[in-house]
Amino acid sequence: MWEAAARTVIDPELLSPPTRVFLAFSEIFADAKLVGAIVVTFWELALAYLMSIGIGAAIGLVIGLHRFSYLSVLPLVLLVYSVPQVVVLPLFVMYFGIGPASKVAFGFTHGVFPVIFSVVAGVQNISQTLVTTAYSMGASRFQILRRVVIPQMIPSFFTGLRLAMSATLLGVLLAELYVSVGGVGYYAKLFSESFDPARSFALVTVLASMAIFLNELARRAETRFSRWKL
Repeated sequence: MWEAAARTVIDPELLSPPTRVFLAFSEIFADAKLVGAIVVTFWELALAYLMSIGIGAAIGLVIGLHRFSYLSVLPLVLLVYSVPQVVVLPLFVMYFGIGPASKVAFGFTHGVFPVIFSVVAGVQNISQTLVTTAYSMGASRFQILRRVVIPQMIPSFFTGLRLAMSATLLGVLLAELYVSVGGVGYYAKLFSESFDPARSFALVTVLASMAIFLNELARRAETRFSRWKL
């Protein structure tokens, strides 16, 4: 249906048939600048995602495990999260410039919050009976964290990871769309403004492939660390 509509009804400057999109892949990967942009965007996305996971998990554990942090820090996190992040994009450009650093930082600010909230929710839902039992059997704080808290919060944690993947990708692309002279977002905007839907759809497919790849890594990690539930 897409192929037929694009060739007979819809203006080809607005929608390309799938066959032309497929052919556009050869044009994209034959262009050294576009290949470089794809590589840069992937590493920006991967770095921002890893930072979101590491820092978000640490903050989430601190907030979830300590009542004082839960009552004092969590409201501040919610307050920052409620601010439309695209509004503060100029500040990221001011501090980090228009290079990859601003894209990584902006992607991180989008991905870290789902991780924080999922970890906090996972810790708060742990049965206190398990913690009390572990204490009564002489477990240390570190042993309780490793053997009780972390295994029990795994499902919630990986749910947050999948949400963070989409949010991080959104942040990186927004930064590339508005304050970049390279990267996939910049070229996607360039192709759309020059009415080149074939290469635009091809770039969208490349972005989707990046997200699918990182989500698959998260899924495999979840399977690996959730074997105890089987």
